[in-house]
Amino acid sequence: MRFFSFLFIILTFNISVFAEERFTNSDGKSNNKSLSEIIRWSSERNRPDPEYIEVKNRHDSKIFNTDEPYAFWIGHASFLVFNGDITILFDPIFSERASPFKLFGPKRLIKPAIEISNLPNIDLVVISHNHYDHLDIQSLKDLQNRFSDIPILIPRGDGQLLEKYNIKKAKEFLWWDNYKIKDSTITFTPSQHWSARGLTDRNKSLWGSWYVSYMGRNIFHAGDTGYSNDFKEIRKRLGKVDFAMIPIGAYSPNWFMNYSHVTPEQAVEIAVDLNAKESVAMHWGTFILSDEPVLEPKERLKVAAKDKDINFYTTSPGALLRIK
Repeated sequence: MRFFSFLFIILTFNISVFAEERFTNSDGKSNNKSLSEIIRWSSERNRPDPEYIEVKNRHDSKIFNTDEPYAFWIGHASFLVFNGDITILFDPIFSERASPFKLFGPKRLIKPAIEISNLPNIDLVVISHNHYDHLDIQSLKDLQNRFSDIPILIPRGDGQLLEKYNIKKAKEFLWWDNYKIKDSTITFTPSQHWSARGLTDRNKSLWGSWYVSYMGRNIFHAGDTGYSNDFKEIRKRLGKVDFAMIPIGAYSPNWFMNYSHVTPEQAVEIAVDLNAKESVAMHWGTFILSDEPVLEPKERLKVAAKDKDINFYTTSPGALLRIK
């Protein structure tokens, strides 16, 4: 079991000694971890006890029969969003584990708030990066079976992965590339993170966030990220955000996680940098990926948002949020 544990750690954080680096963050750096750092992190891990957030399970798509823009948190970084023009599914993972292994790796604490069979019609699927908790092959295959013609927007370098599993209609993007569908424009924007699926592909595909514009309404999904100046640049280039989905979990221990994962306090800073009118938390309460207590991000966010006097909150998976 220890061997499989260590192998999973290597696959998750991808020790740089095996890989030829390709993409970097906007600061020119990457999140390479040495073997000694991986071993230290593994030996010092203090996994939190499972805790469970409330889930409002939806068993049909009637809740989505509205012309009003909405956001629906499925769990983790998976969001279903209707902006008044198109319906977008961000980082869908419906599988039991975020892992290359069926019987090993991070297991869901909560079920998805809705199953693929109960989703409404979708215009677009977008992926922020190729980590297993954001790009889930089985979910994409199931979505393709249900919605055969749906475009899937992915970072540059992930096309071969999807082709391997016969997942079609994928379009690769570099930062600041955009895609027009109906009357909406979706732009692939920077984040501070990294990519890997195995031992030899570290940073051979890109990672990022997504900015969606329609009729003066701007919606932002941050993907997975550490804190950086990217968000000020996004606001400068594309304008302030009306509704943002920002990660708040997977930050402990800070010495190991801080370059690629924000704390709740840093998530608030991202919202400030974007001049976001409204922000909702994601990337917490679904999988145990790090050492902070499961519910700690929620409590820290509540304090940090109050200190900055901004509208940034947590919600329950399955709640339908109206976007103003």
